[in-house]
Amino acid sequence: MKVSTRGRYALRIMVDLALSPNGENIKVKDMAKRQDISEKYLEQIVGILNKGGLVRASRGAQGGYQLAMDPNEISVGRVLRLTEGSLSPVSCVEKGDCEKKDTCATYGLWKEWSEAVSNIVDKKTIGDLAEGARARGTDNYVI
Repeated sequence: MKVSTRGRYALRIMVDLALSPNGENIKVKDMAKRQDISEKYLEQIVGILNKGGLVRASRGAQGGYQLAMDPNEISVGRVLRLTEGSLSPVSCVEKGDCEKKDTCATYGLWKEWSEAVSNIVDKKTIGDLAEGARARGTDNYVI
């Protein structure tokens, strides 16, 4: 499986929001500039994250976006599944209803692969990524 730019940018956006001082609202234009993502594309991704309940929007002069919950409660897997869909390498593992799974020579491989990826992305949180950015001494929230 290859993570698209939408998934990668979604993670960058989430970490940017997690690094905002005191949970302030962050404007799209500021995030777009910091993350070097076009405003239009960033707005599309933030819309997905908002609809998925991971960020919330505020309108007005002081408006913008902020995380809808503690960054330590948001797994990387949740963000990727929201923006990418399934993380399984093949559909038969995703659905779990493959009629050939008992005789298929590769089913076990794909299932193990899927579980390994899930174990990694479901254990890591946006908070973990933000802490890593802080530890590297990133300034201006660039990740």
